[in-house]
Amino acid sequence: MTALTLTVDGGIARVTLAQPAIRNAFSDAAIAEITAAFLQVGERADVRAVVLAAEGPAFCAGADLNWMRRMADYSRDENRVDAGLLAEMLRVIYECPKPTIARVQGDVYAGGMGLVACCDMAVAADTAGFCLSEVKIGLIPATISPYVIRAMGARAAHRYFLTGERFSAQEAHRIGYVHEVVDADGLDAVVDGWLKHLLSAGPAAVRACKRLVLDMAEREISEQLIAATVESIATIRASSEGKEGVQAFLNKRKPNWLPG
Repeated sequence: MTALTLTVDGGIARVTLAQPAIRNAFSDAAIAEITAAFLQVGERADVRAVVLAAEGPAFCAGADLNWMRRMADYSRDENRVDAGLLAEMLRVIYECPKPTIARVQGDVYAGGMGLVACCDMAVAADTAGFCLSEVKIGLIPATISPYVIRAMGARAAHRYFLTGERFSAQEAHRIGYVHEVVDADGLDAVVDGWLKHLLSAGPAAVRACKRLVLDMAEREISEQLIAATVESIATIRASSEGKEGVQAFLNKRKPNWLPG
């Protein structure tokens, strides 16, 4: 049984977790499928943005129980390999060259928190719950931690990593983990609004902006960092898309990436 569906239409790729019976929990097979899907859409020239969604009452409940049962007998080396595959999936999503949106319709637990944190934007239904539950079973949210801490901040991570308590969509919004909270019927309107903005912007500029955030976030503002920002803007200004965008603005016309 496949763990997801992948569709592409009108420049939008939709990766939908499709195992509602197990609350879209991870397995090694699901991790491989998700990794492959994001590598594929990241490379496709016809894809301008990616929406990560899920079927059923839960967005992602973390690790699948059968997978956990197998892991319980793994050696340290086997655990290292297994965790490496999960870490690679998270990296591929986080570094996907196309903008990514998490459409969170239901609960997000444990490893699922990493999926949402790796996306550029996240909107959640007001009934969704969130939980970094690893400590409850004597584990830690290690592989997802770089992304979750960036999404919610160190102060919130100190609390929710350590307590393993469930928190609401409203709290997820307050701490910055998700950008918007709406009723379930309003999820698509928010996603569509973001997509409209993304599709109206220069494709190369969007990719470069995402790379800019990845390169600059959490870094010390040093001479080297400032020099890198100078090189980035010089490159984009001199590009054909950059020149077209500026000329279109100055001449009060649409740029060539928008329909006439």
